[in-house]
Amino acid sequence: MRKAYFVLMAAMLMLSLTTQAATRKNRKAKQAAEEKVDTVSMSTFSYAYGIAQTNGLVNYLAQRMGVTPQYMEYFLAGFNVTEESEEDRQRRAYMAGIEIRSQVEGQLLPQANRQVNDSVDLMNHDMFMQGFRDALMGTASLSQDSAQAITQRQLSYYHAQQMEQKYGQNRAEGEAFLAENAKKDGVKVTDSGLQYKVITAGTGDVPTAAQKVKVNYEGKLINGTVFDSSYQRGEPAQFGCNQVIKGWTEALTMMPVGSKWELYIPQELAYGDREAGQIPPFSTLIFTVELLEIVE
Repeated sequence: MRKAYFVLMAAMLMLSLTTQAATRKNRKAKQAAEEKVDTVSMSTFSYAYGIAQTNGLVNYLAQRMGVTPQYMEYFLAGFNVTEESEEDRQRRAYMAGIEIRSQVEGQLLPQANRQVNDSVDLMNHDMFMQGFRDALMGTASLSQDSAQAITQRQLSYYHAQQMEQKYGQNRAEGEAFLAENAKKDGVKVTDSGLQYKVITAGTGDVPTAAQKVKVNYEGKLINGTVFDSSYQRGEPAQFGCNQVIKGWTEALTMMPVGSKWELYIPQELAYGDREAGQIPPFSTLIFTVELLEIVE
């Protein structure tokens, strides 16, 4: 009986091992079937690959190069050329000329006019085009450097004119304010035009332009509008003395630590013709500055 028991157990063990081997074999066969890739001839693959590479090309040709579907046969006529002839190169240059002319007329010239005057077209169209053509042909009466210098000087002049027309009133009001302010008791004026009044005289060291300082401050326009304040933020500011507007740098390098001054900064020592946040171009600025310490 015991012998029969062992024979039965051996048979069951053999069956189990056989079943496991069959399972592993089936799993490998199934995995191989899943990983198998359907193959086609190289000719079919190449054809399919060519089709796949045109995805989006029709839209690109239409939007970027002006080749709409009705002209596709002409595009393909060029595409089928394997070696350019002299006529082909001439035609390509001709088409590039058409495209660049479109950009000059639609973008470059209007932009130039806006830089000269943002409301009226003042550029001489014919002379602009003549200069453009002559430069490309190498027959221009001015060198590229001379033309660039003239252009930059003139654009700077036009920019200054535009800014004066728009914001010149700010300059005039600031100059009038400073003229009256200079007459007040306690107000001192430096050679640069910076005005300041000592509210609290500090006794500490005076920072150099290369040093970093910690300050509390409030800045406002001459009409009283506050545009920045470390007091409102509840935290002093830190920065290098040479990393701020000229009026600040000059004042900080005269102030002993512990000082509290009121500064009256002309626009040319502030942001000039630049707009800075709430500060309009040509604005005279008033700052209360408290120098807390030099940050080494």
